[in-house]
Amino acid sequence: MAWGGPRRGLLVGGVLGLAVLMITSCTSGEAETAPKDDASRSTSSAKPAPPKKPVKITITPGDKAVDVVPGGPVTIAAVDGKVTQVTLVNEAGEPVAGQLSPDGTTWQTTEPLGFGKTYTATATGAGTDGKPATVTSVFSTATPRVKADVSMNPLDGQTVGVGQPLAFYFDVNIENKAAVEQAIQIGTTPHTEGAFYWYDDSEVHWRPKEYWAAGTKITVNAAIYGKDFGNGVFGNDSRLANITVGDAIVATADGATHQMTVTINGAVARTIPISMGKPGHETPVGTYVVMSEHTNYTMDSSTYGVPTDAAEGYRTHVDVASRMSNSGIFYHSAPWSVGDQGHRNVSHGCINMTTENARWLQEISQKGDVITVQNSGGPVLESWDGLGDWQIPWDQWVVGGKR
Repeated sequence: MAWGGPRRGLLVGGVLGLAVLMITSCTSGEAETAPKDDASRSTSSAKPAPPKKPVKITITPGDKAVDVVPGGPVTIAAVDGKVTQVTLVNEAGEPVAGQLSPDGTTWQTTEPLGFGKTYTATATGAGTDGKPATVTSVFSTATPRVKADVSMNPLDGQTVGVGQPLAFYFDVNIENKAAVEQAIQIGTTPHTEGAFYWYDDSEVHWRPKEYWAAGTKITVNAAIYGKDFGNGVFGNDSRLANITVGDAIVATADGATHQMTVTINGAVARTIPISMGKPGHETPVGTYVVMSEHTNYTMDSSTYGVPTDAAEGYRTHVDVASRMSNSGIFYHSAPWSVGDQGHRNVSHGCINMTTENARWLQEISQKGDVITVQNSGGPVLESWDGLGDWQIPWDQWVVGGKR
């Protein structure tokens, strides 16, 4: 019995040792085979390298192209490679500037071409196969039948009121009006919804859906040079303007109360006694935009078709006058009608007020301010009379007028 304990302990220990050895052996076997499996998976997932290809270079306009629009870019593009060298010269050997894209696949002109000239573009590139290739294009630009110039209102650097439309006046009729709208880029901060409206074949306005927000920054880039406007007409000189919208100054002139209420950024600043058009000369009803401001101005009835020596004619000097329409409606100082101002309408259609009130209004405002006339008994203001753009409802405006 004394020897039974040790023998049993030795046997158990031997069994445990064998078990440990077997476990260690199995674990070691799995660890050795794992790298082989990983290496097998890595080898099977590897992708073959893409094949090397020769570069394909295209030049737009292509070789022998004619009547190329000078205002459009010359573009050189590389596929399966990069552009390495470009020259573009006119028939006199004068170079045209351009710029290569950061990835080296595209080159494009950074200055316009001339009218009626021949150009030679030569482009070299290298493919993914490392081999060079060169392409040449010889093309000629269009010669216009007529060059179209444009004048703008407002001009660069001006501050305007919240009702100011952006007006463009061409010196020739435009056939392709869509090309003009595409060439004239309007940028605003903050973003402002707006649209073009053609009054006739040479005059187009852009105005916002609602009055400008005070402080809006407007950039007008009328990039018309070299653009094809149809029927042999090409844009001539481009125009650029940076414009600021000032305070929101809005006045309402009421023919029934004979008062004008002036608000600045929504707050009433002053109520002015006025006199508007007398019977037979009623001031047209509607929303006017102040067109220009004057001092020491002569009011002359002959400017709207009434001779100064006629029964209703006049030629009168005033200290302060701001034009509201092309048909001769102004607000102006009228010391001769002070007794009537605030009580009755006695003018030939203009808005009369004291010299002090007229001077105050002109000093706080700028062209583009809004003046709405109501209850005057007059006809409706025509949208084409001055800057009567706000007379056209937005759903009609966006149709584009005589587009």
